[in-house]
Amino acid sequence: MPAINLQTFIQAPINVCFDAARSIDLHVQSMQRHREQAIAGITRGLINLNQTVTWRAWHFGLPFKLKVQITEMKRNEFFVDQMVSGPFKWFRHYHAFWPQNGGTLMVDEFVFKSPLGWLGRLADQWVLKDYLQTLLSERNQLIKHTVETQAITLPNLNRRENAY
Repeated sequence: MPAINLQTFIQAPINVCFDAARSIDLHVQSMQRHREQAIAGITRGLINLNQTVTWRAWHFGLPFKLKVQITEMKRNEFFVDQMVSGPFKWFRHYHAFWPQNGGTLMVDEFVFKSPLGWLGRLADQWVLKDYLQTLLSERNQLIKHTVETQAITLPNLNRRENAY
């Protein structure tokens, strides 16, 4: 299965980065060019353990619907979202947060598998891995920029949740 591994250094405390990565609103903002919207489940604010969100977006000129669930979470350390239903056969996105040099190292590991047997494996290696890596990198750059320049004014990012 293809795996995408990214590291993004953010000059901000772990708690702010952790919440920014769980923000439905920031995710929507980062995927504007794909017209991505949260249409069911948690559609605004911060997503928490065992909660789901259903996304609708356009990729490759086609509409897609994807439902994910937060299946694991340890506050300010990591969380995992996994596909419940959607176009992939399977995917798991692990997000980790490490203190580093007065800021936070945000680490992503995204592992996925497409349906359709050998055709899916070809698509994974030749098209989807690069495409998804670009999407995740763009998302991380928006999180970095937003947190480093506007952390205090972001709605919902500094609110403590009791759902852990």
